[in-house]
Amino acid sequence: MFELGQLRCFVAVAEELHFRRAAARLNMTQPPLSRQIQVLEHELGFALFHRSSRAVRLTPAGQVFLDQSRRMLRMAEGAVQEALRVAQGEVGSITLGFTAASSYAVLPRLVSIIRRGAPGIELNLREMVTQEQLSALRAGRIDAGLLRPPATGPDLRALRLEREPMLLALPLDHPLAEQASVDPAALDGQPLITYPPVEGRYLHDLVLSVLRLAGVTPGRMQHLSQTHSILALVGAGIGFALVPQAAERLRPLDVALRPLRGTPPLTADLLLAWTEAENPARDLVLAVLRQEWPGLA
Repeated sequence: MFELGQLRCFVAVAEELHFRRAAARLNMTQPPLSRQIQVLEHELGFALFHRSSRAVRLTPAGQVFLDQSRRMLRMAEGAVQEALRVAQGEVGSITLGFTAASSYAVLPRLVSIIRRGAPGIELNLREMVTQEQLSALRAGRIDAGLLRPPATGPDLRALRLEREPMLLALPLDHPLAEQASVDPAALDGQPLITYPPVEGRYLHDLVLSVLRLAGVTPGRMQHLSQTHSILALVGAGIGFALVPQAAERLRPLDVALRPLRGTPPLTADLLLAWTEAENPARDLVLAVLRQEWPGLA
């Protein structure tokens, strides 16, 4: 079967219709060029040129083969350039997992930065709770994830994207909503709506630890995975909740958000995690984020 080098030799001779000029164009001597054309004609089983002492002309078959040779060389060059762009991470795709809460503020900013800094990357988004993302990362179903701590293990890498305050959510008509900040002691014995201990373990443990440090024992507890559902129950007067500050973007009109006072700062981290599996597109996205995301640590 013929090779790309033979096609380049053929195209040069066909365009120059002169072996010496074609050889000079290819930075080679004439005898090797003539041998390449002879081998190509042998492989094809038909003559490409009419040769005489005075002129070189394409045969009818050679004319057809010239058009196809140019097309094949363009395709080969395009394939090389496309593969190079993929190898350098300029094009490709990544699948990004994200928690529902991260979609309120962080995800839109992140997507905007990626589109601006890596426009050739196709971004596929998958909403998942943190534990699902960790499993999907290790199984290779997603390339990176916006998730809550912990993201540990020899196969995982993570950077902190955000550290946001946790705010008290309570019904707007509740007497405590009239205060600029709320003493945690006022919550003792009150019903609590919070994140589940398995799917939302990080926020669940964070909420209970700060209440415990403040000496607060909540009353009846209900568990919901999604912040917007928690806020809906708060607005219905079912109980109070502690939610990430990003919840301000979807706060119902019948819900007030207030900071707690007299406690250690209550903040929640959001991480960007990935594995060491090879993906140039993901590596380019990480490089863009390291450059464009303030305070990335």
